[in-house]
Amino acid sequence: MTPPRWLWIPAAGAVLVVVIPLLGLVTSVEVDRLWPLLTSESSITALLLSLRTAATATLLCVLLGTPLAILLARGRWFGQSVLRALVLVPLVLPPVVGGLALLTTFGRRGLLGEHLVAAGLSISYSTTAVVLAQTFVALPFLVLALEGSVRGLGRHHEEAAATLGAGPWRRLTQVTLPLVAPGLLSGCVLAFARALGEFGATLTFAGSAEGRTRTLPLEIYLQRETDQDAAIALSLVLVVLATVIVGSVYARTTGRAS
Repeated sequence: MTPPRWLWIPAAGAVLVVVIPLLGLVTSVEVDRLWPLLTSESSITALLLSLRTAATATLLCVLLGTPLAILLARGRWFGQSVLRALVLVPLVLPPVVGGLALLTTFGRRGLLGEHLVAAGLSISYSTTAVVLAQTFVALPFLVLALEGSVRGLGRHHEEAAATLGAGPWRRLTQVTLPLVAPGLLSGCVLAFARALGEFGATLTFAGSAEGRTRTLPLEIYLQRETDQDAAIALSLVLVVLATVIVGSVYARTTGRAS
Protein backbone atom coordinates (compact mmCIF):
# COMPACT_ATOMS: atom_id res chain seq x y z
CA MET A 1 0.00 0.00 0.00
CA THR A 2 1.15 3.51 -0.81
CA PRO A 3 1.18 5.75 2.28
CA PRO A 4 -0.76 9.05 2.23
CA ARG A 5 1.12 11.85 0.49
CA TRP A 6 0.65 14.27 3.38
CA LEU A 7 3.07 12.15 5.42
CA TRP A 8 5.89 13.69 3.40
CA ILE A 9 5.37 17.01 5.21
CA PRO A 10 6.11 15.88 8.79
CA ALA A 11 8.69 13.41 7.44
CA ALA A 12 10.54 16.28 5.74
CA GLY A 13 10.43 18.18 9.02
CA ALA A 14 11.96 15.21 10.83
CA VAL A 15 14.76 15.00 8.26
CA LEU A 16 15.48 18.72 8.54
CA VAL A 17 15.69 18.52 12.34
CA VAL A 18 18.56 16.04 11.92
CA VAL A 19 20.22 17.21 8.71
CA ILE A 20 20.40 20.98 9.29
CA PRO A 21 22.48 20.74 12.51
CA LEU A 22 24.82 18.30 10.76
CA LEU A 23 25.19 20.72 7.84
CA GLY A 24 25.96 23.47 10.34
CA LEU A 25 28.70 21.28 11.77
CA VAL A 26 30.18 20.54 8.35
CA THR A 27 30.14 24.13 7.11
CA SER A 28 31.69 25.59 10.26
CA VAL A 29 35.05 23.84 10.01
CA GLU A 30 37.97 25.34 8.10
CA VAL A 31 39.00 22.81 5.44
CA ASP A 32 42.66 23.77 5.45
CA ARG A 33 42.89 23.07 9.20
CA LEU A 34 40.89 19.85 9.13
CA TRP A 35 43.69 17.36 8.42
CA PRO A 36 46.22 18.77 10.95
CA LEU A 37 43.53 18.79 13.63
CA LEU A 38 42.48 15.20 12.92
CA THR A 39 46.03 13.86 12.83
CA SER A 40 47.24 15.41 16.07
CA GLU A 41 48.62 12.95 18.59
CA SER A 42 45.85 13.55 21.14
CA SER A 43 43.14 13.10 18.51
CA ILE A 44 44.53 9.83 17.17
CA THR A 45 45.08 8.49 20.70
CA ALA A 46 41.50 9.30 21.69
CA LEU A 47 40.08 7.81 18.47
CA LEU A 48 42.01 4.55 18.82
CA LEU A 49 41.03 4.25 22.47
CA SER A 50 37.37 4.83 21.59
CA LEU A 51 37.41 2.21 18.84
CA ARG A 52 39.14 -0.33 21.07
CA THR A 53 36.90 0.15 24.09
CA ALA A 54 33.71 0.35 22.02
CA ALA A 55 34.60 -2.92 20.27
CA THR A 56 35.30 -4.59 23.62
CA ALA A 57 32.04 -3.27 25.07
CA THR A 58 30.13 -4.54 22.04
CA LEU A 59 31.67 -7.98 22.48
CA LEU A 60 30.58 -7.97 26.13
CA CYS A 61 27.09 -6.93 25.05
CA VAL A 62 26.93 -9.89 22.67
CA LEU A 63 28.21 -12.39 25.23
CA LEU A 64 25.92 -11.17 28.00
CA GLY A 65 22.99 -9.73 26.07
CA THR A 66 22.34 -12.56 23.62
CA PRO A 67 21.38 -15.14 26.28
CA LEU A 68 19.32 -12.51 28.11
CA ALA A 69 17.45 -11.46 24.97
CA ILE A 70 16.61 -15.08 24.11
CA LEU A 71 15.39 -15.79 27.65
CA LEU A 72 13.24 -12.65 27.63
CA ALA A 73 11.77 -13.54 24.24
CA ARG A 74 11.16 -17.24 24.87
CA GLY A 75 10.75 -17.52 28.63
CA ARG A 76 7.67 -17.19 30.79
CA TRP A 77 8.79 -16.81 34.38
CA PHE A 78 8.12 -14.80 37.51
CA GLY A 79 9.66 -11.33 37.50
CA GLN A 80 10.32 -11.32 33.76
CA SER A 81 8.72 -7.92 33.14
CA VAL A 82 10.57 -6.40 36.11
CA LEU A 83 13.90 -7.73 34.83
CA ARG A 84 13.21 -6.38 31.34
CA ALA A 85 12.41 -2.96 32.78
CA LEU A 86 15.61 -2.94 34.83
CA VAL A 87 17.74 -3.92 31.83
CA LEU A 88 16.21 -1.10 29.77
CA VAL A 89 16.61 1.55 32.49
CA PRO A 90 19.94 2.85 31.03
CA LEU A 91 18.00 3.93 27.93
CA VAL A 92 16.20 6.64 29.90
CA LEU A 93 18.76 7.42 32.60
CA PRO A 94 20.98 10.49 32.19
CA PRO A 95 24.47 9.11 31.47
CA VAL A 96 25.87 10.91 34.51
CA VAL A 97 23.47 8.96 36.73
CA GLY A 98 24.73 5.74 35.13
CA GLY A 99 28.29 6.81 35.86
CA LEU A 100 27.44 7.52 39.49
CA ALA A 101 25.75 4.12 39.76
CA LEU A 102 28.89 2.44 38.47
CA LEU A 103 31.10 4.54 40.72
CA THR A 104 29.12 3.68 43.84
CA THR A 105 29.34 0.03 42.88
CA PHE A 106 32.87 -0.40 41.54
CA GLY A 107 34.60 2.67 43.02
CA ARG A 108 37.24 2.32 45.72
CA ARG A 109 34.59 2.76 48.41
CA GLY A 110 31.75 1.24 46.41
CA LEU A 111 29.55 -1.72 47.10
CA LEU A 112 31.86 -4.15 45.29
CA GLY A 113 34.83 -1.91 44.64
CA GLU A 114 35.98 -1.93 48.25
CA HIS A 115 36.35 -5.70 48.14
CA LEU A 116 37.99 -5.58 44.72
CA VAL A 117 40.56 -3.08 45.94
CA ALA A 118 41.29 -5.31 48.92
CA ALA A 119 41.94 -8.11 46.43
CA GLY A 120 44.31 -5.89 44.44
CA LEU A 121 41.87 -4.88 41.68
CA SER A 122 41.03 -1.23 41.03
CA ILE A 123 38.45 -0.61 38.33
CA SER A 124 37.38 3.02 38.61
CA TYR A 125 39.32 5.60 36.58
CA SER A 126 40.86 2.95 34.36
CA THR A 127 40.36 1.67 30.82
CA THR A 128 38.29 -1.16 32.29
CA ALA A 129 35.98 1.48 33.73
CA VAL A 130 35.53 2.94 30.24
CA VAL A 131 34.49 -0.48 28.90
CA LEU A 132 32.07 -1.03 31.79
CA ALA A 133 30.49 2.39 31.30
CA GLN A 134 30.07 1.77 27.59
CA THR A 135 28.64 -1.69 28.19
CA PHE A 136 26.18 -0.31 30.75
CA VAL A 137 24.69 2.18 28.29
CA ALA A 138 24.93 -0.01 25.15
CA LEU A 139 23.60 -3.34 26.41
CA PRO A 140 19.88 -2.37 26.23
CA PHE A 141 20.21 -1.60 22.51
CA LEU A 142 21.41 -5.09 21.70
CA VAL A 143 18.85 -6.74 23.98
CA LEU A 144 15.97 -4.79 22.42
CA ALA A 145 17.02 -5.50 18.84
CA LEU A 146 17.66 -9.20 19.39
CA GLU A 147 14.61 -9.82 21.56
CA GLY A 148 12.41 -8.30 18.88
CA SER A 149 13.99 -10.53 16.23
CA VAL A 150 13.53 -13.68 18.32
CA ARG A 151 9.89 -12.81 19.05
CA GLY A 152 9.23 -12.14 15.36
CA LEU A 153 10.77 -15.46 14.40
CA GLY A 154 8.04 -17.52 16.03
CA ARG A 155 8.52 -21.03 17.33
CA HIS A 156 7.70 -23.24 14.35
CA HIS A 157 11.30 -23.53 13.13
CA GLU A 158 12.49 -24.64 16.56
CA GLU A 159 9.55 -27.01 16.97
CA ALA A 160 10.29 -28.58 13.57
CA ALA A 161 13.93 -29.05 14.56
CA ALA A 162 12.84 -30.62 17.86
CA THR A 163 10.66 -33.15 16.06
CA LEU A 164 13.72 -34.13 14.03
CA GLY A 165 15.63 -34.88 17.21
CA ALA A 166 17.62 -31.67 17.66
CA GLY A 167 18.43 -30.88 21.28
CA PRO A 168 18.18 -27.42 22.89
CA TRP A 169 21.81 -26.48 22.16
CA ARG A 170 21.59 -27.59 18.55
CA ARG A 171 18.30 -25.76 18.04
CA LEU A 172 19.84 -22.61 19.47
CA THR A 173 23.08 -22.66 17.48
CA GLN A 174 21.86 -24.12 14.18
CA VAL A 175 18.30 -22.79 13.95
CA THR A 176 17.55 -19.79 16.16
CA LEU A 177 20.79 -17.81 15.99
CA PRO A 178 21.29 -18.13 12.20
CA LEU A 179 17.70 -17.00 11.60
CA VAL A 180 17.99 -13.96 13.88
CA ALA A 181 21.48 -13.03 12.66
CA PRO A 182 20.26 -9.77 11.00
CA GLY A 183 18.69 -8.70 14.29
CA LEU A 184 21.86 -9.59 16.17
CA LEU A 185 23.93 -7.63 13.68
CA SER A 186 21.64 -4.63 14.03
CA GLY A 187 21.92 -4.86 17.80
CA CYS A 188 25.72 -5.00 17.56
CA VAL A 189 25.78 -1.91 15.37
CA LEU A 190 23.51 0.03 17.69
CA ALA A 191 25.52 -1.06 20.72
CA PHE A 192 28.83 -0.14 19.07
CA ALA A 193 27.57 3.26 17.96
CA ARG A 194 26.18 3.99 21.43
CA ALA A 195 29.41 2.89 23.10
CA LEU A 196 31.48 4.96 20.68
CA GLY A 197 29.54 8.10 21.54
CA GLU A 198 29.32 7.57 25.31
CA PHE A 199 30.37 10.60 27.35
CA GLY A 200 28.65 11.23 30.68
CA ALA A 201 29.01 7.81 32.31
CA THR A 202 32.60 7.54 31.09
CA LEU A 203 33.61 10.92 32.49
CA THR A 204 31.95 10.25 35.85
CA PHE A 205 33.21 6.71 36.34
CA ALA A 206 36.50 6.64 34.40
CA GLY A 207 37.70 10.24 34.37
CA SER A 208 39.70 11.77 31.53
CA ALA A 209 43.27 10.51 31.58
CA GLU A 210 44.92 10.85 28.16
CA GLY A 211 45.71 7.50 26.57
CA ARG A 212 43.87 5.60 29.28
CA THR A 213 40.31 6.87 29.70
CA ARG A 214 40.02 9.93 27.44
CA THR A 215 37.83 8.68 24.62
CA LEU A 216 36.96 10.73 21.55
CA PRO A 217 33.80 12.33 23.05
CA LEU A 218 35.83 13.44 26.08
CA GLU A 219 38.57 14.80 23.79
CA ILE A 220 35.90 16.76 21.90
CA TYR A 221 34.60 18.23 25.15
CA LEU A 222 38.07 19.29 26.28
CA GLN A 223 39.00 20.72 22.88
CA ARG A 224 35.77 22.73 22.89
CA GLU A 225 37.15 24.75 25.80
CA THR A 226 40.43 25.61 24.05
CA ASP A 227 40.05 25.07 20.29
CA GLN A 228 36.54 24.93 18.90
CA ASP A 229 37.77 24.09 15.38
CA ALA A 230 39.46 20.98 16.75
CA ALA A 231 36.27 20.00 18.58
CA ILE A 232 34.24 20.41 15.40
CA ALA A 233 36.75 18.41 13.35
CA LEU A 234 36.66 15.53 15.84
CA SER A 235 32.87 15.72 15.95
CA LEU A 236 32.83 15.20 12.20
CA VAL A 237 34.84 12.02 12.71
CA LEU A 238 32.12 10.64 14.98
CA VAL A 239 29.41 11.70 12.54
CA VAL A 240 31.15 10.02 9.61
CA LEU A 241 31.86 6.83 11.59
CA ALA A 242 28.27 6.59 12.80
CA THR A 243 26.86 7.24 9.32
CA VAL A 244 29.11 4.70 7.58
CA ILE A 245 28.69 1.93 10.18
CA VAL A 246 24.96 2.24 10.74
CA GLY A 247 24.16 2.98 7.10
CA SER A 248 26.14 0.09 5.62
CA VAL A 249 24.89 -2.51 8.06
CA TYR A 250 21.26 -1.46 7.84
CA ALA A 251 21.51 -1.51 4.06
CA ARG A 252 22.55 -5.16 4.29
CA THR A 253 19.89 -6.12 6.83
CA THR A 254 17.05 -4.40 4.97
CA GLY A 255 18.30 -5.93 1.72
CA ARG A 256 18.09 -9.40 3.23
CA ALA A 257 14.66 -8.68 4.67
CA SER A 258 13.34 -7.63 1.28
